[in-house]
Amino acid sequence: MNLQRWRQAAITRLRRWSVRRHGADVLPMRINRRRIYIVPTRFGLMLGALLVAMLIAGLNYNSNLGLAFAFFMASLVLVAMHHCHRNLLGLSVDASLVADALLGTDAEFHFMLHNESAVERRDIEVRMPAPDGGGADPAAASACVGHLAYEPVPVAVATARRGICRWEQFELRTTHPFGWFRAWTYVHAPLTAFVAPRPRGERPLPAAGMGTASVARAQVRGEEEFAGLSVYAPGMPLKHMAWKVLARGGEPAVRIYSDLGAQPEWLEWSALEGLDPEARLSQLCRWVLHCEAGPPRPYGLRIPGVEIAPGHGASHRARCLRALAAHGAAAP
Repeated sequence: MNLQRWRQAAITRLRRWSVRRHGADVLPMRINRRRIYIVPTRFGLMLGALLVAMLIAGLNYNSNLGLAFAFFMASLVLVAMHHCHRNLLGLSVDASLVADALLGTDAEFHFMLHNESAVERRDIEVRMPAPDGGGADPAAASACVGHLAYEPVPVAVATARRGICRWEQFELRTTHPFGWFRAWTYVHAPLTAFVAPRPRGERPLPAAGMGTASVARAQVRGEEEFAGLSVYAPGMPLKHMAWKVLARGGEPAVRIYSDLGAQPEWLEWSALEGLDPEARLSQLCRWVLHCEAGPPRPYGLRIPGVEIAPGHGASHRARCLRALAAHGAAAP
């Protein structure tokens, strides 16, 4: 347990030293020699100990074959170290700096690796530590990048709480070709995930509770939603005639439409009296998703300290969900 704590403390100090040495990065960036660190893995240390034992045994027993094999393996180790270092050298990396997620789902960041050389880069791993320095396992994904090619690498990070999760840096690493060495580099680019609350709640949308007077005011020669039949009067448009009613021998009638679908809908914090703050946020999140899934209709959001004007579409949905995620959390 102490060994794991010391190891984590050493990694933290190395990360901070790397930030002081290189400063903040601007994406996309190209990895140069000064950014790459390399150490032997456990297998590499075991192989080194084995080679030392072979060398001592060859000298002790005057075995030329044993000495030749030990030197051959030592040269192979040096070549493997060079290839492991070169696997990252000159690689370009870009990333999406912001991701959105619902609580309990994964926040997915998209990284792009660009190999500008004629050498294939194999087993490149993108790693992100646990958010906010937590003790959970890091999120990681691997990819191989062909020569003169681009390769997207999505990394899904599990979300454990609502709010804003931040990462000050991410890591690229590789153990190619034999797993004897580990080469890595830190990219100091801040990543942010907005984790919205779980969409829960049983309360209907505010529109479901509109009074009769409000509905009557909304029925103004619109063409959005069918609102019923009315007696035909001269001058009414014939395209709204209820021909089926006339064919059955009924009185001439026209179809009446309302503009309810065009009226902006306000999703308000004050409409959820009796719920605790997290339950209100979950209900508002459910309303936002419901409005986006239904027929196109503008909707706005009002929560303490934030008012988002009515709108519709993916960008508007993201603004509303990010406002719900950031409620009560520090600004990024």
